[in-house]
Amino acid sequence: MEPVSEGRVYSNRYQVTHLIARGGMALVYRAQDLLLGRAVALKVLYPELSADPTFVERFRREAQAAANLSHPNIVPVFDWGQDEGTYFIVMELIEGTSLAEMVRAQRTISPSRAASITASVASALGYAHRSGVVHRDVKPGNILITPDGQVKVTDFGIAQAVASEDHLAEAGSVMGTATYFSPEQAEGSPVDGRSDVYSLGVVLYELLVGRPPFVGDSPVAVSSQHVHGVVPPPSEFGAVPSDLEAIVLTALAKSPAQRYQTADELRADLVRFTEGQPVRAATRERDYFTEDATRAVQAVAPAERTQAVPVMTGPRTDVRRRGGRTAAWLVPLLVVIVAAAGALAYVQMHKTSSATTMPNVVGQTVANATAALQADGLSIGTTKLVNSNQPSGTVIGTDPKAGASVKKTQSVTLRVSQGPAGSPVTVPDTTGQQLSVAESTLQQLGLVPKVAFTQTAPSGGATPNSVISQNPVGGSSSRTGRTVVLTVLAPNSSFALPNVRGQTQLQAAATLGQYGLTVSSSSQTSCSNTVNQGSVLRTVPAAGASVQAGASIQLVTSSGYCNVVVPSIIGSTTVDAQGTLSGQGLSLGIVTDAPPDACTAPNSSGTIVTQNPGPGASALYNSSVDVTVCP
Repeated sequence: MEPVSEGRVYSNRYQVTHLIARGGMALVYRAQDLLLGRAVALKVLYPELSADPTFVERFRREAQAAANLSHPNIVPVFDWGQDEGTYFIVMELIEGTSLAEMVRAQRTISPSRAASITASVASALGYAHRSGVVHRDVKPGNILITPDGQVKVTDFGIAQAVASEDHLAEAGSVMGTATYFSPEQAEGSPVDGRSDVYSLGVVLYELLVGRPPFVGDSPVAVSSQHVHGVVPPPSEFGAVPSDLEAIVLTALAKSPAQRYQTADELRADLVRFTEGQPVRAATRERDYFTEDATRAVQAVAPAERTQAVPVMTGPRTDVRRRGGRTAAWLVPLLVVIVAAAGALAYVQMHKTSSATTMPNVVGQTVANATAALQADGLSIGTTKLVNSNQPSGTVIGTDPKAGASVKKTQSVTLRVSQGPAGSPVTVPDTTGQQLSVAESTLQQLGLVPKVAFTQTAPSGGATPNSVISQNPVGGSSSRTGRTVVLTVLAPNSSFALPNVRGQTQLQAAATLGQYGLTVSSSSQTSCSNTVNQGSVLRTVPAAGASVQAGASIQLVTSSGYCNVVVPSIIGSTTVDAQGTLSGQGLSLGIVTDAPPDACTAPNSSGTIVTQNPGPGASALYNSSVDVTVCP
């Protein structure tokens, strides 16, 4: 952190004190909020980029996207604006280090710590995805670690609302960091939350082995490997627990359909790993790596900078290409081949359907039991997790049982120990809390939150992302590892529009964002005698109106005081005049003595003979009226 020689003050409020970092498009400073007396992080767009509408729009998007998200693992945005043509964002100051710096210093991180950090990031991404925001630039440089070990995700500069268009990169290119691209992102295809899951899988891979899965001499080369290459198993580079490797490889599946379908699913499996329980990824069908698999190459420039990268074209390794028109002579040949294959399959089926004895795999790990059963020609069906005093991940029973007569290819169900029942715990009452807060509260107690949606709001009303009810209810006795179902409004449910009158535009955007609402790009202004200039006067539709998450809300801001008609106070005393003027929102201004020739009327002493502005004139609310008074 470098002290700055001249501490510029932005918007007469934020005084720069130290330079924290230089990024691809902005400088990050430590600054002092002179109004609230606190240290903040000030992200300032480079002056030469402030004239570029594309970068200004990206900067604005970062402020709005982050301001709409409130989660313990997301860096909050306090304010944003421009000062003398320079745009800035004000964020919480995180005293700590980035995950990128931690990796450079330590090379690798222990599996348990890596899983814990990644689970926290997945929790933040899961919340963002439920709020309709895809980060699209998940990387170690955008993950901060506080001195007490708390994980914070930052830099939503290229975040994109789900199903919305993005025009922040030129045609034929895509914004992001090539090292952490998902295959669909590299191809310029539409992305959803599963793209962030892939990028987070790359981060976890790097934490475990000290390098990302793909490296190359240019961003284009790295992007190409994401699309066409095969991920080298992390265990090739060192000792990585098999369950954690299964989690990594599931997250890094080329096809989004083969990955974890949500960041919450990824987080749940990481939590299972840290608690010593069997992970879901270990029981999923995965591609095995042959001698033809892509192997490690010498590390070169890893393309870690967020930038526009040319879109990669197929074919994808997981997508079958459609060929051209089949030649006529191939048709009869294909018929012969299909017939022969069918006959061979029929022979093999009857040849391998002979009975065998079910082997005893009780006491073995899931991996060893699976290998033993497959060696006997049996297949694995479902895996049931049960509480047991046996070590977690150990097979404690099978169906059919050991010694039973079975047919080859028959499916076998494994009963796997997930360890003894958890410790006693009292379930907290989270009703009315924001979903992210409720989830964090439950997780800290060792409980597993599960979200359920309802279309029907209770009679007292409800808002999106807040807990309507829970099962089991607060105060109930439970055990760690048990699930607590949190019921919230479904994304398409109606609710009452909150009142944001009097808030700044950024505060209003943040408030509405908590309800899944967006702020319209069009705005109106109207004079107000009660709301400060620039603050929200009202919304369209009005507060209390029935809306749905995703609706666009127009803000009407105050342009300042309204004009009023000046009443006549000529002939009144100054005391009476003050009362008359205050009724119109005006006040008595400068009082001077009138000239003698203006005070010839009887009993004129102490009365007003002239006023400025005059009767019937238009004056700004809260302004004053100057008068002359007969002595």
